Order: sequence, then structure tokens, then C-alpha cells
Amino acid sequence: MPGMDPLFDRRNMLMALGAGGAAALLAACRASPAEAETFPVRFSDAQWRAKLSPAAYQVLRREATERPFSSPLDKEKRSGTFVCGGCGNALFASRTKFDSGTGWPSFWAPLKNAVGTRRDFSLGLPRVEVHCARCGGHLGHVFDDGPRPTGKRYCMNGAAMTFRPAAKVS
Repeated sequence: MPGMDPLFDRRNMLMALGAGGAAALLAACRASPAEAETFPVRFSDAQWRAKLSPAAYQVLRREATERPFSSPLDKEKRSGTFVCGGCGNALFASRTKFDSGTGWPSFWAPLKNAVGTRRDFSLGLPRVEVHCARCGGHLGHVFDDGPRPTGKRYCMNGAAMTFRPAAKVS
């Protein structure tokens, strides 16, 4: 632009790019909170990669979020239990599942001692992250806009879980 010092503009641009690059590098290199805590079930990163599908690895170990409406578990309506895709820990009973309309499997309560929570600021806004109590795998987030009796919406990634149908009684 006429009248502006080109060095000033270039310097500001380089400083902004450098700061943005450093922030991106730190975010990419940070360990997932699950890796910072000790859980009863532990594997090396290489073992988790070998054990899990690529989608499950990204969600459970790298805290990714699957696309909404992409999981068949969102439409699962049978009686049974939703379990951790990483360690098989029972997480949610099907009786607590509800259709939140968000595109992710949602529940109003986990099974007793099945999950843990921690504050999550990864999007710059405070949220409550939900993880498996046995392996620390990232499951999703919990919000205060769910149905009775808890008012909670445990919004889970289907890629982080598998479903075990209830045994049929003859």
C-alpha cells in the first residue's frame, strides 16, 4: 500500500506466521491427556495403532471427532451394552441411550465407574471431555442439555465403542 513501510508489513506478517506456526506445532506435539495419566489398561502407541482401526485410533488415542451421522451406533436400538473399543470396558446401558438429533450416539448416564471426565479447552471454550476409566480412551463430551432424569447428554463417538447385544432369553 502506498505510504506504508514494506519492512513493517513484512515483519508483522513474519511474526504472525511464526507465532501461528509455533502454536500449531505445540498443539500437534502435545500428548493426549490419556497419555499423561495412568490407567489400568495401557499399551504403547505402536500397540494401540496395531490393535485399533484407523478411525478408532484417531478418536480413542488422539481425541479426534468422527463426522456426525457416520456411526451405525447412532441408530442402534437393540437391548445391550456399549463398550469401549479400546479395552472392552462396559460404558453405557442401551436403556440410557436417546436420540439427541446430533448425529452421535447419546446417553443420559454412564454405567457406574465406567468413565472419567476432565476439563477440555481444545476449542478455546470450556467443555467436559469423557474418557474410558480403564484405558483413558477419548469417548466424547458431556453437556448439560440432556433429558431426565440426569439432564446430561453424553455425546459419544461411535468409533470409540462397540455394541454387545443382550443375551436372548429362551
